[in-house]
Amino acid sequence: MEIKPIAFMKSDFKTKFGIPRQAGLTPELISRIEFESEYRNPDAIRGLENFSHIWIIWEFSENSKENWAATVRPPRFGGNERIGVFATRSPYRPNNLGLSCVEIESIDLEAAGGPFINVKGADLMDGTPIFDIKPYIPYSDCLPNATKAFASRPDPKLEVIFPDKIDFPTDKLETLKKILSLDPRPAYQNDPDRIYGFVFADYEIKFKVDNNKVIVKEIAKNAY
Repeated sequence: MEIKPIAFMKSDFKTKFGIPRQAGLTPELISRIEFESEYRNPDAIRGLENFSHIWIIWEFSENSKENWAATVRPPRFGGNERIGVFATRSPYRPNNLGLSCVEIESIDLEAAGGPFINVKGADLMDGTPIFDIKPYIPYSDCLPNATKAFASRPDPKLEVIFPDKIDFPTDKLETLKKILSLDPRPAYQNDPDRIYGFVFADYEIKFKVDNNKVIVKEIAKNAY
């Protein structure tokens, strides 16, 4: 079976590093689903305004590995213990497909090039291909008695310390703080002197983590 993208994600994340590990961890993060011309028809999303959330089926398009492995090393275990790929949400899968549940922020039917679906908390990089969209249905999709294993609870949030003066859009500052508080580093890296960096909202963010504090060292405009 051949599948092709129906849409692409427009996001403030230009690279993989820094993206929250799961959808919904940063609801302040607003992204936009932009449909391909063939599917740019308001009738295709008629009725979606009656739902609060959607499922997105998408591609881990930036993966470089061509071959899949039966086991992977989840970051939750510090990258040291191997788990079956189908027991994880690793991006390195036989078909490189991702599944995310996101909240609908708004639906724009009138804008040129639309319709657009604006969503909260997506864990997709800018330019990610989207293959399908389905409404989230609480009575069947929410299973409160489901059991969990190593991903039973989110990591504790870290304190974020910014420089006294920063050049960064004020309307995205709280979102950046939330992203940093989730600790974007791989779980197995814990060097307090190492400087990490990622691009968000066209700015390069450089930081280090020491004693459960994220210390932002530099924020600079990026020409990515």
